[in-house]
Order: sequence, then structure tokens, then C-alpha cells
Amino acid sequence: MTTVRRTAVAAATAVAVLLAVPACGPAGGGADRASGLPRSWDELRSWHFEDWDNWASKHVFHNPETGGVWSPETMGDAAPKQPEPAAVPPSAGAAPEPATTAPTEPATAPPAPSAAGGASPGAGPAVVQAVPVPRPYTRYAASGKVFMTAPNGGTGQCSATVVADPEHPGRSNLVWTAAHCVHEGRGGDWFKNIIFVPAYNSSGAAGGGRRATLPEVAPLGQWWADKVITSPQWTAEGGHSGNAANQYDFAVLRVHDPASTERSLEETVGTAVPVWFDAPRDELTVSAWGYPAVRPFDGQELDRCDAGRPGQLSFDPKRPAMLTIGCTMTAGASGGGWFATMPDGRQALVSNTSIGNLDHTSLNGPYLEGVARQALEYLSKK
Repeated sequence: MTTVRRTAVAAATAVAVLLAVPACGPAGGGADRASGLPRSWDELRSWHFEDWDNWASKHVFHNPETGGVWSPETMGDAAPKQPEPAAVPPSAGAAPEPATTAPTEPATAPPAPSAAGGASPGAGPAVVQAVPVPRPYTRYAASGKVFMTAPNGGTGQCSATVVADPEHPGRSNLVWTAAHCVHEGRGGDWFKNIIFVPAYNSSGAAGGGRRATLPEVAPLGQWWADKVITSPQWTAEGGHSGNAANQYDFAVLRVHDPASTERSLEETVGTAVPVWFDAPRDELTVSAWGYPAVRPFDGQELDRCDAGRPGQLSFDPKRPAMLTIGCTMTAGASGGGWFATMPDGRQALVSNTSIGNLDHTSLNGPYLEGVARQALEYLSKK
């Protein structure tokens, strides 16, 4: 498996063909109890805990701890997970203004029909160069890497963020990433051996051909995922190139430290970022963070794109349009957090890198609204 990078393409150079989007479930009201899916995606917005629990019971995640899987070498060799580029939809939205952060991995996806940002309709987002985040990364330990193995073999890597737990303030064990970093999508299964490594390679000991010890590349431990929730849209429709499922390309992990049960992830890293759902698009100034792993990057460095106000991109106008920014981060940045300042002055997560374009000049992430909120609250309560 390669590192996950799914950034929406707002440029006409994207070339892959979009996958067909299958129907959600049987027509009519109520949930399909056999599959756990809602009978319509509109119905999903009104799901309750019991509905999410029924769906999760049909998509059970097994991730038993397996010793010896993740050494400094196997983590360093894991390929970035990256989908194929997607075709640009017939109607493209306006491009975003220059932003203020570096996103994670890009794949390719189209721009949204509704205009946002300050560019002219149909124009691509202004390119923002990714810049290195100063070391040590333990100063920004909410950011880190997710590693996984594919059901049929192979290893992969993504980026991720420690997020606040509504039910356990101050003691969160929750991590936010992209759905394609944890599940293969339509017809596929969950990835295996999923771990989160906060502040990966904080000191820079790895990289440039240098060998590093496990404490050097994982200074705050390797946190094993024991629960995961993602959007039903991704498991039903997700694929290897951008499509409407990317508009719900998010996932939440609950993790634990096999070496200790005393301290939570938040207590260990010293922070957890709140998630800002339904954030006002026109008031956001976005900064995307991640560990890009395709040249000119090597996956050993945390980078950011300060991208400013995001534009919009959409495969399906009935779903929340994705946020899109200019950014040169490559595969491996997938799942990395997009941050903005809330009215109370706190930094919050507003999206994650999903797909990008072949030129590595733009990234796209899902707009986090009610469905994303329900997923987080379900795992928090569960």
C-alpha cells in the first residue's frame, strides 16, 4: 500500500476518469438494517448514535497488536498512500486566494461549482510553496504520522492530528485523518496494523540516508488504533481516483499506548486540537500540515502550506463542497490537518488533505459538517 494522498484538483490538467457513484441503499425512509447504510445520503444527516452503532457493527474493525511490524526501517520504507487523479467536473468553481499553510498529500480531484476565494471562475488556486516546520516537532506534537498495512500486503503512510474528545476533555485518545488512510473504499476492507506516531522524526535523526533509533523517530511512542470510524459514503463509494466519496474523506481513530495505560494521548503530547464543524467558509484562513513523501520530499519532514482563504471543489453538488487550496505538498500528506483560528482565538481543525493534482500545485479536503460531527461524537461516546 502506498501513502495516502487525495487532493482535489482544481486544474484542467487532471486526467483520470471519475469512478461511478453507486446508489446509497434501498429507496424509501429508514436505514437498511442488512448493510447498516442509510436509505439516502440526506437521511444520514439525521442519524443518531444507534444508527452509527448499527452501521459500525456491519463494518467491524480488527487491529490486534502485532509486535515487530513497525521499526524505524519499515516506517521509513512505507509508501505514501495515493489515489489516481480525477477528471475535473464540467462546472468548476473559483480558485482560492493564497493560503497560509501546507496541506498533506494530493491526489487529483475537480473544483466545486460554487465560487469562493478571489480568483476568476475556472482558474486554479494560487500555488503556495510548502515550507518546513521548525524542529523539534514535539513543540507541535498534535501532528504526526499514521502507518498501516494493506489487507493483501504492503505498507503505507499518511499524516494525522490529535483532536479533542468531547466526552473526555483533557484526556483525548482520538486522532483525525483521511478515510482513504484507514479503509480501501468500495468493495474493500479496513487496513491493518494501524498506528499513530505523534511528532514523527521530531529531531530529524532519520532522513538523508541516516539510520535512526525507534525513540528518535517515535519520541512520544507508537499508539495502536483499537477503534476507527469513517463515513459510510467512503466505504460504499470510495475508490482509487477522486469521486464524490472524497467529499466525505475523513476518519477518526481511537488509540492507546501498548507500553502504558496511565496517560492518555493528549496528556502525553500536551495538546489536542478542537474540531470546528460548519466553520464559515468565507472567514477561514487555512494552514495545511503534513508529511509529504514523494519527491522533492522524503516523508521525514513535517511541512506546511499557509494557503489563505480556500476555494471550493465538488463532484456532487448535493454534498458539501470540498475546500481547495494551492499547495505543493505531495503524497504522504494525506490525512494531515488543515487549521484555522476560531473566534475565541484557538487553533482548530477544519479539514484534512484528501486529494490533489498531478502537478502538485493544489490540495483538496472535505468540508466538515454534521456527518463528520456525528462520527466524532459516536466514537467519543462509544
